[in-house]
Order: sequence, then C-alpha cells, then structure tokens
Amino acid sequence: MILKGKHILVGVSGGIAAYKSAMLIRELIRRGAEVQVVMTPMAKQFITPLTLATLSKHPILVDFFDPENGAWNSHVSLGTWADAYVVAPATANTLAKMATGIADNLLLTTYLSARCPVFVAPAMDLDMMAHPATRLNLLTLQERGVVVVDAAEGELASGLSGKGRMAEPADIVLAMQDYFSRTEGLLCGSRIMITAGPTYEKIDPVRFIGNYSSGKMGYAIAEELASRGAEVELISGPTKFSVQSSLIKLTKVESARQMYEAALRIFPTCHAAVLSAAVADFAPAECADEKIKHHGEMTLHLVPNPDIAAELGRQKTASQTLVGFALETNDEMHNAQGKLQAKNLDFIVLNSLADKGAGFMVDTNKITIIGADGEATEYPLKTKVEVAADIADRLTDTMNNKQTRE
Repeated sequence: MILKGKHILVGVSGGIAAYKSAMLIRELIRRGAEVQVVMTPMAKQFITPLTLATLSKHPILVDFFDPENGAWNSHVSLGTWADAYVVAPATANTLAKMATGIADNLLLTTYLSARCPVFVAPAMDLDMMAHPATRLNLLTLQERGVVVVDAAEGELASGLSGKGRMAEPADIVLAMQDYFSRTEGLLCGSRIMITAGPTYEKIDPVRFIGNYSSGKMGYAIAEELASRGAEVELISGPTKFSVQSSLIKLTKVESARQMYEAALRIFPTCHAAVLSAAVADFAPAECADEKIKHHGEMTLHLVPNPDIAAELGRQKTASQTLVGFALETNDEMHNAQGKLQAKNLDFIVLNSLADKGAGFMVDTNKITIIGADGEATEYPLKTKVEVAADIADRLTDTMNNKQTRE
C-alpha cells in the first residue's frame, strides 16, 4: 500500500464534478492516507464542507482566516505538510490561475507553496476542454511537473457528450499510486516478466485442450510487483482479467507456443521472471480447419509443447532471477524439488490440490516456497493478493542478494 501513511491534500474547485471529491477522499483513506481538504469558495455551492469534513476527519479549509476568531490558515504549512496535492475537480478557471500564478484563494496559494508532487483532474464542458487556452494551460502545468489525470469522454452536465468528465476517483488514486511506485518503490528500475493464466491448444475452430487456471494468481503478482515500482511485462493466456497499473505491459497469447515465443523475446531484457502460467504440456499434432464431425470414438494425436521454464533456465544469466510454479497432486515436495533443479530456478512456488482452498478457480492459495538450497518455507492459507505479496518479498530479497554479490 504505497499511499499508506502519506499526507494527501485534496483541492476542490467549483464544478459539478465536486461531488466526486467525496469518493476520492474515501478511496485515499481506504488506502491508509491521511487527508485534508482545501475548497474554493465556489466549491461550497456544489458540495458542503460538512460532507468532506466528515469523510476526511479534518476541518475543511476555505478562507485564509476564520473571521470569528482570526485563526490563520497557513498555506505554507499546508504545502509543507502534504506528500501530494491533488486538485479534483480542476476547473478551467483554476487551471488557468495555476498556470499563470494567480493566488486569489487558499487553494491556489497552497499550490504555489507546495513542495510535493501535484496532480490535477480536469473537469469542464467539452468546448472549454478543447479550447486552445485550456490546452496550453495544461501543457504549461505538465512542463512544470504537474501530473494531469486526463478527463474522460461521456455525457456532460450541459447535456452534450464529449471529453470533459473528471476521471473516476479510483483512476485518480491509481495515477497517484503509479507515481509513488515509480519514485519510491523497492523495485524501481527493475523489469520483471510474468506469465499467467492457462493456454488453449486448438483441436479445431471451436474446441481446444486447456485447464482450469483463471490467471488470478499471476495477475495478482503482476499488480504487486508494479506497486513496488517494477516495470512488469505480463504475458497472459486467455483470462477475464485486465491490468490496473500503467507499469504493466500486457501481451496476450493463446497457445503454449505463442507464450514460449513471447517469453523468449522478452526475458533477455528483464532482471527476473515469474512463471505462474498453467501451460499445457501437450497440443494436438494438427488443428482441423473446420469443425470436426464425428460419430463414436475419436483418437487425438498429441505432441509435447515447448518447455518455457527449461529454456529460460538454460538462457538465464547470473544476474537474472527465475521463479517457477509447481501445482502437484502427489509427491509434492519431491516433484517440486526435481523441477527446481532440472529447470535451473532460483526458487519454486509449490501448491497442492490436496490443500483445501488452493489451486484453480478460488480466491485463496496455500503455498510453500522452496529455495535453490532446498530450504522450504510453508505459508498458511491466504488470499491470492496476500500470497502475491509473499512471493514479491522473496523475489525482492533474491534479486537484492544477487546485486550485492555483484
């Protein structure tokens, strides 16, 4: 959780999308951030300070001082308190003032005092969004290091449809997470390949040989490594999942042969690879061009698929780390240790279908990690997201140890 413990300042300007700021605050707090809110006077016309104060658990700041007691709201203190400042929604007016250095409200003076990364989520009608002045202001801010979370297309408050909708709060949070992952993550500068999901081996245009792998484990590992700053190359067989982080580059394949070719192309550019895909061991010798019509028995001639782990193990350099998976139904430790040695892996992740809650099509897994020295570490049943963190911890340690020896 890269945002855990961070001080996030949310600036709310006066646009109809201000209602989304409530959801943004909740998303940030759910990820462990401490949130304070600065509003422009106009923003109070769209969402009440009481709502945002209740969600953020901090008083909402609007004016430079409290007229009743003279208490000063220091924009300097706010700017130095924040680890990140996100203005959402950022109206055309606010963006123009930020770009030209106008400081006529607390939100803007705080921006000029901020020493932290600044994010803006534009929100306005499509013609305002497309206007050369707005485009120039956004470009100016980007050139100064402000991160722009681009507006989306859709129905607007005016009744028109086009680009101008504020990005969804979850997307704004993802942009912030990606930023801090790139700059602060333990795996910054690392490039890691992941294989995930099943492979489908075609029999004819409508039938295939496959397995029950959903790809959930591999995608969880990819997301976890990206959250630590790694640039992830995810090679995925057919799954229903999509990637969330901009640090993940997805290559979709269908067959074991396609996954093999993609892995051989990508692995030489990577520091490590985690082979979590459930690759079919065999494929039909021939694939019929048309649907096979048959009555009674049918014989299918199968041939071995290329062994991705074995080939990468042969190619692996001393500085690269290679991790394999073993899903077993019997003689688990013996079979996993044999695969570990035969394929020149740095460690192997073992799970057994004999363990309740482990394996395919479930949200949990129970693993044992076996190192190259044969030492085994057994973990309790956990969610696959938690298991991904355990695997990422071991991978990080292994990669760091190799760098230290170099």
